Amino acid sequence: MGEKLIDQLVDAGIVHTLPDLYKMGLTALVQLDRMAEKSALNILKALEDSKSTTLPRFIYGLGIRHVGEATAKEFAKHFGTLDNLMNSDEEALLQVADVGPVVAKSVISFFAQPHHQEIVAQLRACGVHWKEGPPADRPIQILTGKTVVLTGTLPHLSREEAKEMLEAAGAKVAGSVSQKTSYVVAGAEAGSKLEKAVTLGIPVLDEAGLVQLLKGNSDGSA
Repeated sequence: MGEKLIDQLVDAGIVHTLPDLYKMGLTALVQLDRMAEKSALNILKALEDSKSTTLPRFIYGLGIRHVGEATAKEFAKHFGTLDNLMNSDEEALLQVADVGPVVAKSVISFFAQPHHQEIVAQLRACGVHWKEGPPADRPIQILTGKTVVLTGTLPHLSREEAKEMLEAAGAKVAGSVSQKTSYVVAGAEAGSKLEKAVTLGIPVLDEAGLVQLLKGNSDGSA
């Protein structure tokens, strides 16, 4: 259905919210200028067909700020059902791949509004449906709750590769050392970050120690 037709429906007072599209009938459509009965029937059939969708498409179609198609797919895979997503808190949302605080807060704000909850309920009542399943298996993240700082040049891993490995294990990779830092991974030409880590008594690991840490050895030793 094109934007022009939707504009006509809104201007005619036929459609006010998304669920209204599924509630209108043939009589309402044929009242529009230059709308033949056959065209109206085709539109109604297309709307009926669109009731069968997928969870990623439905999430994306809600128009949640900062949630694009890729993020909608990640939400669907991670939570399995719409209700799980709607009832998630920030901590749960941040466990989804590529989701940061801005997106998490946007999702929470969207579903906290009664108007949006009502739209979802009405769309379901109109017959819009999708296949749901259990949440995806989540790998055990052995570094959840840990903060790691990278400094210097590692012999085999690039800074980005090391960061991705740490984040995949649940760690937060920070740019500066503080008392909240769990580990500092130092390579060649490490500077003030290494000095501060030593001063604060924070464990310092080399690349081999990082590999061991990722294997589950909490002190980074083989």
